[in-house]
Amino acid sequence: MNAKGILEDFKKKFGKRYSPYSRSVREVNQNFLFMVKGEKRKYLIIIGKSLPGEFRGSVIGRIKRGNTHLFLKLAELSHENMEKLRQIFPWLSPSPLGLKASFGTGDRLGIATPGHIRALRNHRVSPVLAQQSIREISRTKRTLEEVMDSALWGCFQEGYEGPFGADADHLKKMDDLKKAVRIGYSMFTIDPSDFVRADLAARDKTEIDEIYQSMEGVSELERLYLEKNYSIKGNELQFERELLKNIIVTYLPAIRYAIECYRYLKDYKKEGFDFEVSVDETPFPTSPLAHIFIAEELHRNQVDFQNLALRFVGDFQKGIDYIGNLDEFERELYLHAAIARDLGGYKLSLHSGSDKFSIYPIFKEKTRGVFHVKTAGTSWLEAVRVIARKDPSLYRRFHQFALKSFEKDKSSYHVTTDISRIPDLKTISDEKLETFLDKEDSRQLLHLTYGSILSKRDEEGNFLYRDEIYRDLFQYEEEHYSTVSSHIDKHLCLLGL
Repeated sequence: MNAKGILEDFKKKFGKRYSPYSRSVREVNQNFLFMVKGEKRKYLIIIGKSLPGEFRGSVIGRIKRGNTHLFLKLAELSHENMEKLRQIFPWLSPSPLGLKASFGTGDRLGIATPGHIRALRNHRVSPVLAQQSIREISRTKRTLEEVMDSALWGCFQEGYEGPFGADADHLKKMDDLKKAVRIGYSMFTIDPSDFVRADLAARDKTEIDEIYQSMEGVSELERLYLEKNYSIKGNELQFERELLKNIIVTYLPAIRYAIECYRYLKDYKKEGFDFEVSVDETPFPTSPLAHIFIAEELHRNQVDFQNLALRFVGDFQKGIDYIGNLDEFERELYLHAAIARDLGGYKLSLHSGSDKFSIYPIFKEKTRGVFHVKTAGTSWLEAVRVIARKDPSLYRRFHQFALKSFEKDKSSYHVTTDISRIPDLKTISDEKLETFLDKEDSRQLLHLTYGSILSKRDEEGNFLYRDEIYRDLFQYEEEHYSTVSSHIDKHLCLLGL
């Protein structure tokens, strides 16, 4: 028996009802497993003597090979069946990526992983395929488990057997961290922004002094850092008293929360993991001395972190290119990258990394390829692009809804979107609808309102747009994959990977 023959037999008997994904076919001890596309959904097919009984599903027939009758089971793409697959195929489990250049592809819909893989497998980069922030998960009404499973089914569908990471992104609460550990994530991005005091500019010196004196351990920190000099690429950096005080007041509680999270992982995640600390969600750039203090304190407390996400100079808005002075960004990044090398060789992580095409070559050069980039919403926008092409009526409906929802949805993002600059939908022909995905204001409109679009229901509790979006992308699946893959490929090429 061989896979080709089994696939041919299956097509003869069931080809009118199910279309196999040929890249997914795998053989285990003369049992065969592969994914198929049905009229409205996808399934796992298991053909063999013994293995079908281990999966939950329905026997729908038999296939005869010589004198042998093989059972054929149709199984749901469930969590339970994925757990069984992971026992059989270890390559379906995410693993730590260490200091290799890595690229994260968030998938708000849970169906874009095949498109991501098609782009990533052509480049020298370690993929992070299951990546979703808790905020995105909440807005799309998904779970950490669903995010993981959808990425793993995408890997199986594409027959991807290479290493990949799974990033539980922007974790703010210990309960979410614990869930991510139980599910099997391999990377944990801690977002301690709730503990960062970002309002020092609005406080007077007396108030800052009072906060400082009330903090535990500041005498020890003064002993370690006060007047200490760091020579970084010809730059002499020194912790003068007021600078050190402001850095401690701003960042120390956040650092201590990250340390607490790391210690939990060391106790309960025995198989190893990648650890990222994110301090990018502040209204001001991370100074070189703040960077040094954060990294030194993490190392002093035995935190073995792989990635550090700083708030870089300039404006990193969602779904559009970098806004700012490129020369200034290059100078600042040069120093931050040198600090990272001097203090332990961790990766700098670029958040809101989607579509920042103008800075990718700089980022690759100055970090010497030791970096991580996160994208998420850009793949959602490429899905919207396909819908604009294929189902103009649906696109017009949720575009109009997005305009009404924008003010509410933008509250948790820093954007300068001006929806008054977006052309009137009525003036744009069906053939030109996808041009909305090429303009900054309309890109951000659709980028930020994804949660409302996907969760809006009518009075009877039915989704207004969600089911139709999934239906269209199921019908035009190959175009969806191709569109996503091409867009991600553009990112990777400009990053020199």
